[in-house]
Amino acid sequence: MINRRTAVALLASPLLLTGCDGSGAEAGSRTRPTRPAPATGTTSQAEQARQGIPGLGPTRSAAIPEQCTQVVVATGRGPDSPTCTVVLHQRTADGWRAGPGWPAHNALHGWSAHHMLGDLRSPLGVYTLSDAGGLLPDPGSRLPYHRSTGFHSPGTGFEGEPLDGSFDYVIAIDYNRKPGTSPLDWTRPLGPRRGGGVWLHVDHGGPTHGCVSVSEGHMKDLLRTLDPARHPVVAMGYADWLAM
Repeated sequence: MINRRTAVALLASPLLLTGCDGSGAEAGSRTRPTRPAPATGTTSQAEQARQGIPGLGPTRSAAIPEQCTQVVVATGRGPDSPTCTVVLHQRTADGWRAGPGWPAHNALHGWSAHHMLGDLRSPLGVYTLSDAGGLLPDPGSRLPYHRSTGFHSPGTGFEGEPLDGSFDYVIAIDYNRKPGTSPLDWTRPLGPRRGGGVWLHVDHGGPTHGCVSVSEGHMKDLLRTLDPARHPVVAMGYADWLAM
């Protein structure tokens, strides 16, 4: 989220690094077309829904709590890639149903199975989503929403893009934090060296320190849809890891 020349200096700034892995935390014919029948050997949407969430293998699927009926899947392009796609899956009586795919960013250096503070990688894993907040007023969040001027994001990102507004809306990812508290809470159960302040937040057009970012409109969609009663989680990582 900061340019390469000043990355080291700004890692020490608690103001900039409140979140995103801080220690303080994007007129034709009216005739209705005929839908083609599925080709032989393909899986219909209904069959996919019954089988589970596409892209998640048995290990990752087993990590999703039984009571969970909302899963945000952030699928990275590769272990060292800063770009990913976010899809919200919701379980219905017929099985899992996928929403649209949203372009997103993750950390500059990709992903890590043992995330550490300042490694510029997003933590691989399946994590609960318990709390939200932001600089702007609550847009209708179902998750507990904590508004604060502490959600401040000054400066520029790795590609020179302004960071202003990145923390207008955030959802805390329950990695190395205490659920049930503000996303700004500094409690780190694994210790400060393991990082923290890993959020879903508003995309600023470039890689993050450790968070996953989507457009402002999509953040509002998530805030208005994710329901604590449905025990939402995020499954995040690159595609091959998620498929395990």
